[in-house]
Amino acid sequence: MKRRIRLRRHGDFQAAIGGMRFYSGRALVAFAVPNQLDQSRVGVAVSRTLKRAVDRNRAKRRLRELARGILLGADSPLTGVGIRYDVVLIARPAALEIAFAELVAEAEQVTLRLSKLNS
Repeated sequence: MKRRIRLRRHGDFQAAIGGMRFYSGRALVAFAVPNQLDQSRVGVAVSRTLKRAVDRNRAKRRLRELARGILLGADSPLTGVGIRYDVVLIARPAALEIAFAELVAEAEQVTLRLSKLNS
């Protein structure tokens, strides 16, 4: 992902996690907080409950691809809302086990819930 659409600082992650929790699914947990920027930003985190670094990196790659296509895409429901968010996606161990289509369905639930929230 491009640098301008990523959450990079620890404070940005903490602000998003400290905001309202809006989705907890089988494979991911998503936190969001509205921002004042001209676009939404996404950060991806994976805990060390996934023991191997290879698995953690694979989970991060899968979530980044979801964010790029669904949360930040041109046809995302978030583009029509007018509210920009800082979103943190946290992978659960099931993110490696389920099919990518199921991950896409969970990410679509995230965008639908975000598009219905008021700032």
